[in-house]
Amino acid sequence: MANVTFKGNAVTLVGNEVKVGQTAPDFKVLANDLSEATLASSKGNVRLISVVPSLDTGVCDAQTRRFNEEASSLGNVQILTISMDLPFAQKRWCGAAGVEHVQTLSDHRDASFGTQYGVLIKELRLLTRAVFVVDANDKVTYVEYVPEATNHPNYEAALQAAKAAK
Repeated sequence: MANVTFKGNAVTLVGNEVKVGQTAPDFKVLANDLSEATLASSKGNVRLISVVPSLDTGVCDAQTRRFNEEASSLGNVQILTISMDLPFAQKRWCGAAGVEHVQTLSDHRDASFGTQYGVLIKELRLLTRAVFVVDANDKVTYVEYVPEATNHPNYEAALQAAKAAK
């Protein structure tokens, strides 16, 4: 399992670590309108999955805005941002931030994504920062578990992986 810290303290990640080359695990999360979304909901598309602890924090805000800004350079790549934030809070944040090219999804109900992708922080019931790229055939082509959850991911590597997965 990935070794991750949160504000310098070691945390326990629940679930299975996802690796490049494997079939992406399915999950059930909630969209901003409370409808259920799954990996299969976006089948046939390249997906860049950006995982953040909470949109209401500086790094998570910056990460989501960055991927939103880069969306036009990615062409036909669907960008999903998943957190434990409630769908209502995600919708409010997107409206206030002007984020229109990223779909925010909430894992608060079942922590399905968190456990399927090994990003659920046991001690905090938050998701650790991570980025996954899944190709149109549901193969994982890129994985980054950010070692310190309060740090930024490697944006350039994730963006290049998304472009290469097309």
